[in-house]
Amino acid sequence: MVSLTSLWIPILASAGFVFVTSSVIHMVLGYHASDYGTLPGEDDVQAALRKFNLPTGDFMLPCAQSPKHAASQEFREKLAKGPVMSLTILPNGGSSMGRSLGLWFLFCVVVGVFSAYVAALALPAGAHYRVVFRVVSTVAFGAHALGLWQMSIWYSRSWGSTLRSTLDGLIYALITAGTFGWLWPH
Repeated sequence: MVSLTSLWIPILASAGFVFVTSSVIHMVLGYHASDYGTLPGEDDVQAALRKFNLPTGDFMLPCAQSPKHAASQEFREKLAKGPVMSLTILPNGGSSMGRSLGLWFLFCVVVGVFSAYVAALALPAGAHYRVVFRVVSTVAFGAHALGLWQMSIWYSRSWGSTLRSTLDGLIYALITAGTFGWLWPH
C-alpha cells in the first residue's frame, strides 16, 4: 500500500497542470463562449431588478414553498404565465478573479487528494503506469464532470454547456491520471 503523504508531489503537480490547462481552455480555445447568452432587454431587466436590492444567492421563480403550494392552482398559473427561472445573484461589482482562481486551484488539489486516496488503497508502489492511469482517471473524471449533469437534469442548464464542461472534466481527468502515472512511487 502507498501512503497518501508519498503522493503529495503528484497531487500538487496534477493540480498545477489542470489549472494551466483550464486557463488555456477558457482564455485561448474559446469553446465556452456560448455557455451564456445575453438576456433580451438586458438593461431594462437589470434596471427593473435593481430596485429590489436582491441579496446574493440562488433563487427559483416562481418558488413553491411546499409540495402543497406546488400543486395549487395559483402556483400552476404562475408557472404558465412565466417567466420560470433559476437565478443566481452575484455580488455587485462582480466576483474577485483572484479568489475564484485560488478556489479553483484548491478544488484541483482536493480532486488530487481523493484520486490519490483511492489509488493508494487500490494500488501498490511500483504499479504499472496504465493501471495507475485507469484508477486515477476514473476518480478524477467523476470529481470534475459527473456532478455537472444534475444541473441540466434538474435546473434545465443547457446540455451543450454541460457537455462542453464534461469534455473539460475528461481532459482534466486525463491530465491528473497522466501525472499520477508518471510520478507514482516505485
